Amino acid sequence: MRNESPPPGDASGHIDALIATRLLALRQAKGLSLAELAELSGVSKAMISKVERAQSSPTAVLLGRLAAGLGVSLAQLLTEEKESPQRLRTKAAQEVWRDPDAGYLRRQVAERRAGSGVELVEVELPRSAQVGYPRWSGKPYRQCLWMLQGALQVDYGDERFELAPGDCLDFGVDRPLVFKALGRTACRYLLVACPD
Repeated sequence: MRNESPPPGDASGHIDALIATRLLALRQAKGLSLAELAELSGVSKAMISKVERAQSSPTAVLLGRLAAGLGVSLAQLLTEEKESPQRLRTKAAQEVWRDPDAGYLRRQVAERRAGSGVELVEVELPRSAQVGYPRWSGKPYRQCLWMLQGALQVDYGDERFELAPGDCLDFGVDRPLVFKALGRTACRYLLVACPD
């Protein structure tokens, strides 16, 4: 696994501010109060308020719950809205976010396009790390995971899958999901998400 740190422009203060702005904008666009989003996501009003004021560095699990409660993809909380995506998206221009607890690293390789709705995300999960997400409450979407390095266990509702390099798994966000790195090393995989 590459031992790569996020680019200087994606320091935790910058990404926390971006998440705060995006969370507030998405909550307001859906006409939700703090209490309503707390009810939908299972995240306390106090924690949502802290994230919206950039006073807390949210974990992947917390962001997953908020995204599920809002009915949006995780990418919509972690990336800026752009009017027209670039044809060439250099590695330096790809947003990177690291979970402060699990060390999970997420790189937005290609942003979701309006016409196709397809996006690409590279994930690096440290050895023995685990990240879980609830069932999405909004419009479900499909994901295709292509395993690049290491070993990964994916729990998709009641189903369990173990993946090795080269394996490919198709699943949705209509059930709770848990990703767990297996073995003695970290793992790396590519997620392709598209509308259901």
